[in-house]
Amino acid sequence: MRPAAAPVMVHAMSMRRFLAGLTVLGSVAASLVIATSAAQADTVICEKWGTTTIQGGKYVVQNNNWGSDIQQCITVTDTGFTVSQANHNKPTNGAPGAYPSVFAGCHYGTCSSGSRLPMRATDSLFDTIRTSVRMTYPSSGVYNASYDLWFDPTPRTDGQNTGAEIMVWLNRVGSIQPIGSRVDTVNLAGATWEVWYGNTGWNVISYVRTTPVDSISFAVREFFDDAVRRGYAQRSWYLTSVQAGFEPWVGGTGLTVNEFSYSVGGSDPTEPSPPVTTSPPASPPPGGAACRVAYRKNEWPGGFTADVTVTNTGSSAINGWNLTFTFPSGQRVTNGWNATISQSGATVTAQNMSYNASIPPGGSVSFGFQGTWTGSNGDPADFTLNGTRCQTA
Repeated sequence: MRPAAAPVMVHAMSMRRFLAGLTVLGSVAASLVIATSAAQADTVICEKWGTTTIQGGKYVVQNNNWGSDIQQCITVTDTGFTVSQANHNKPTNGAPGAYPSVFAGCHYGTCSSGSRLPMRATDSLFDTIRTSVRMTYPSSGVYNASYDLWFDPTPRTDGQNTGAEIMVWLNRVGSIQPIGSRVDTVNLAGATWEVWYGNTGWNVISYVRTTPVDSISFAVREFFDDAVRRGYAQRSWYLTSVQAGFEPWVGGTGLTVNEFSYSVGGSDPTEPSPPVTTSPPASPPPGGAACRVAYRKNEWPGGFTADVTVTNTGSSAINGWNLTFTFPSGQRVTNGWNATISQSGATVTAQNMSYNASIPPGGSVSFGFQGTWTGSNGDPADFTLNGTRCQTA
């Protein structure tokens, strides 16, 4: 039996020790790969916390040997990795030895490119996030093959997430179990899953497939929506990373991710996020519009994210929209999503994307952005849509 707290609690403490001890790890032998390298075929990582990127930075591969002092090595290809050396021997009633994995998003300050993560679960693009993986399992050992979907109340890019950890177990071999206790059985993503729940300072919800498989393709929202329905997650939280890999207790050599994919908005992360420019905005589409705007932000010292929802309160559809507003002081947009965003001085213009240009009567669209601030971070007071001033909610 795997105890409720040990696996993830140890993980968090180990990661903090790693961040505090970078100078010590700098003495690791030159033959070991560390986070700044770009993977080539047959790149080998043996360093405990070693990471590298594949496919032009689209994904990050991590050795993540967090729970063991036994050396573990992974051989990284352009599509995944193989555990090429591992001889773990952890008690099956305790924590696993490691979580070698590949991910999109941000994890402890290491981010892939183009993922648009962190992303709030209320963002319309969240519903489009999909992922898939194909794996190969060795003939021996004790392990699980699992996804880690991390959520945080803030758009965190480093440190420990404190919202929810949703695990999706494709396979388990040996007498191991998820954190906490079994609470239900559910049908999701075309299969039947045991549902387990525990809390280790954040909620851990594990979905264990009753029939093991070596590949899966699913929408992240399928499992997230179920966790929300059970009260284990909140829609105001941010998805920070999508990870796929293995937790070995015994052995581990031969565990392989053959292929991993992540997509958002129907496209993969090689496509750039909506640009932020300082050039003058394009001319607004003709015609005014009756509208209401809700502006919601989350801030931290020197930075913030904002979610903007535009509602059509008129009686006819809006076909093409251009929203302008002015920051009160010291704010600068750094990146955005679901709109083409430009800034000139304190004035910001957000223009529709091809997929959200139309707003039916009573309908709404949402977009968001990340920015910096100095002095104060007050909300914009006035919003103008296609030349017409909007109500604020």
